Amino acid sequence: MVNLEEQLKNPVWYSLNETHKKFLVEYDGVRFYDQEVCTFGSFFDESKTKKASSQYIKTTDSFFFVSENQTPIIDDAKIFLERKIEGCQMILKQLPEVSITEDIVLLTDEYIDEVYDLIWLVMPGYYRRRTFEMGNYYGIFKDGKLVSITGQRMQTNLFIEVSAVVTHPDYTKRGFAKQLIVHTTKEILKVNKTPILHTNKGNLAIPLYQKLGYELTRDMNWWTYRKI
Repeated sequence: MVNLEEQLKNPVWYSLNETHKKFLVEYDGVRFYDQEVCTFGSFFDESKTKKASSQYIKTTDSFFFVSENQTPIIDDAKIFLERKIEGCQMILKQLPEVSITEDIVLLTDEYIDEVYDLIWLVMPGYYRRRTFEMGNYYGIFKDGKLVSITGQRMQTNLFIEVSAVVTHPDYTKRGFAKQLIVHTTKEILKVNKTPILHTNKGNLAIPLYQKLGYELTRDMNWWTYRKI
């Protein structure tokens, strides 16, 4: 089995090789998620991304290639680079003691629409309704509605990614995200996997992640492409 360090260099690839194999769509050795679940793509050989992305774009209007340091090649007659998100990867080193004072709920299928609407309100672009199938989602409810979420996204036999950390703008600065991250991290540790997360460089949430025991480890860039 490929060790954790190698998996984390190409997390989309190895997620689709293991835990998320059922979501795999592959063209010429380039791996993508089923676009109904997630629009992330991965590769080792960038010379194959031109042909593969031209096939995948037939199924979706846009997608992301996720890479630490390689630059994908595309057919610019069919696809254009919308933007490159300079991101980073963080790995849990040690989780500090944090009090959980809120009632944190495991979100079932009945909350799919509420999860989708809240994520798109706060952080549009990444999430699709079937992204909910990638892992467990947890939430905090106030005034009869879902106001804060944390979920699990990419994962293998060795790691699980904390993702979808969002709080409704009317309910920020109450410590909801902090408690949800801690809760989700503990759930990952219970199954003896390493918690990781990804974010963009300069994200104002990075100091919070660091206070919760996550350390910056490597770049992880998100090349965002759209159909012409």
